[in-house]
Amino acid sequence: MDLPKVVAALVQTQNNFDSVAYANCFTETAVVFDEGKTHNGRKEIENWIEKANKAYQATMKPLGYSETEQTLTTEVSGNFPGSPITMTYHYEFEDGLIQSLKIV
Repeated sequence: MDLPKVVAALVQTQNNFDSVAYANCFTETAVVFDEGKTHNGRKEIENWIEKANKAYQATMKPLGYSETEQTLTTEVSGNFPGSPITMTYHYEFEDGLIQSLKIV
C-alpha cells in the first residue's frame, strides 16, 4: 500500500508506542478529534496518545488508503472491548505534516 510518508510514520510510531515521534507527525497547531474530544497542538496530542497507549496498547494495521478522500482505514487491536475493530482516520495535511486528524 502506497501511504504518504507522514501517514506511514504515524502508523509505525503508533505500533512502537512512541508518543513523542507520533506527535512529531503533526504541525505545531494540529487538531485531533477522537472519542468525542478535541486535542489541540503537538504537546496536547503527545499527552493524549501517551495516555491512550498506556490504556489501550493499540496497534494499527492499514487496510486501505484513499488519496482523494485522504482517509486511512485500519484494523486496530489492543486491550479494549471489541478488539480488533476497524477505524477510519480522516487527514488534512500541511507542509508534509498532519494538520487535522479525525478518528471514527
